[in-house]
Amino acid sequence: MTQITAALVKELRESSGAGMMDCKKALTEAGGDLDAAVDWLRKKGLAAAAKKAGRVAAEGLVGVASQGTSGAVVEVNAETDFVARNQDFQGFVSSTATIALGTEGNLESLLAASYPDSGAALSDQLTTMIAKIGENMSVRRTAQFSVESGVVSSYVHNQIAPGLGKIGVLVALESTGDADKLAALGKQLAMHVAAAHPTALDKDDVDASSLDRERDVLSEQARASGKPEEIIAKMVEGRLRKYYEEVCLLEQTYVIDGETKVRKVIENAGNDVGAPVKLTGFARFQLGEGIEKEESDFAAEVAATLGS
Repeated sequence: MTQITAALVKELRESSGAGMMDCKKALTEAGGDLDAAVDWLRKKGLAAAAKKAGRVAAEGLVGVASQGTSGAVVEVNAETDFVARNQDFQGFVSSTATIALGTEGNLESLLAASYPDSGAALSDQLTTMIAKIGENMSVRRTAQFSVESGVVSSYVHNQIAPGLGKIGVLVALESTGDADKLAALGKQLAMHVAAAHPTALDKDDVDASSLDRERDVLSEQARASGKPEEIIAKMVEGRLRKYYEEVCLLEQTYVIDGETKVRKVIENAGNDVGAPVKLTGFARFQLGEGIEKEESDFAAEVAATLGS
């Protein structure tokens, strides 16, 4: 008998749009045969979303949730921006963000978690939503932060409903200082992250391959000036400092006052809140970021439809 592996279940989920447990059952019934499993799902009416599974889902909503000293952010995609105004979809994204508070930023754990009221896995609830709304959807990513003492602040840019919008940010601040002042600082830092789009917390967190790529580009630019290698090395290091100031949150200039480094803002905040403050992490989710959207010629589509 064919072993029903996680990879096999994943492949069937992607091709059929059906829920995780339904896919596992279908593969068991079909003896591991993918085509037969798809047929089994279709016969049971569980592959209603199959035709939608290949369509690009780059719209939707980013949702944030917080509870005590924890916060979570999720991105749930759909095909059109109309869905973002659908109350059922908004409710699903809000519930998904709340569930994410307990899944430590792990997407697989989030998809397998029990959905409120229905008791089904979140992935199965997603399939139900796809069939109900009529668009391909996906829970694309999640992040979660917790602190022992302090706050995890959130900010949603262009919020269309509580905790829902196109850009969602989390900022984790560790401190035993005044909670209200700390929360106000966290909110401002989250707004800064939304505007300045850092990709790393500090120099040590910059992706090594991105840094190597940047160094190569800067080196070639410097060599084009015809200067000696020792001068080129100094030029590259100087330009890398500028690069760090662009991508590292703690090295950026604080957008709130336009002059202080974020690192110094955190340091100064200790005096205001009554205890040292440490920025331990952040996440910035922008809807559809990195997804290659399909370009369509609407006029050509209409002409093709009329000609068929």
